[in-house]
Amino acid sequence: MSTTVSAPVVVSRRRVLYMGLSVLMALIAVVGFWPRYFGPLVLGTLVQPLLIHIHATVFTGWLVLFFLQAYFAATKRIRLHLAMGKVGIWYGVLLIIVGLTTGVIRSAALPPGSAEGLLLAIVQDMLMFAGFFTAAVLYRKTPSLHRPLMVVAATSLLVAAVGRMEPFLPAEPYRSPVALLIWSLPLLVAMVQEFRTTRMVHPVYWIGIAVFVARGYGVAPLAQTDTWRDLAHAVFAMVS
Repeated sequence: MSTTVSAPVVVSRRRVLYMGLSVLMALIAVVGFWPRYFGPLVLGTLVQPLLIHIHATVFTGWLVLFFLQAYFAATKRIRLHLAMGKVGIWYGVLLIIVGLTTGVIRSAALPPGSAEGLLLAIVQDMLMFAGFFTAAVLYRKTPSLHRPLMVVAATSLLVAAVGRMEPFLPAEPYRSPVALLIWSLPLLVAMVQEFRTTRMVHPVYWIGIAVFVARGYGVAPLAQTDTWRDLAHAVFAMVS
């Protein structure tokens, strides 16, 4: 009687980087949301409306999906990676819808002044993710572009978690640069690793850093313009 021995799973050392990045992203998200969501959730003291739970579930699910895709690619389970990728396209659309819906409803409940700023931040965050995610989908058959675009898209979603790290961050004028550094950390790790391997850094990562800087320092001035205030009030009137 002959026995069949399954071939061992071979993990690509180069691609295992993306698994590590997904773990780093999850760590940043948990630390950022621990005081107001995950901590109270663990302790059984969390009181939040259903929409917030849906939002948290969808965005946490994205990190799980990103890890699984990295794992499938690293272990050369390409069919699973491609099949999950088709699901991921629709999941990304769902994430944008949930993010915008939650953002509009939360912003509308705030007093004037704060409401316009929060709405602008959330709209910019979703546009930022949508731009890189759409490009990653369009270039899904070109791995050299698809991989860094997905890393930037996934990292862009961490902006909300880093924004809730005030208890852990230094006071101004150092808070904003430190927050930007933490937010960009997955990109910086990917850039360093790529440079060590190829002596080059993919342009997509540089574009991502530039967009993050623009997002980090450009929300407040735009939120104070009359044009944005009028637009925001029109949006709030639709949901009130």
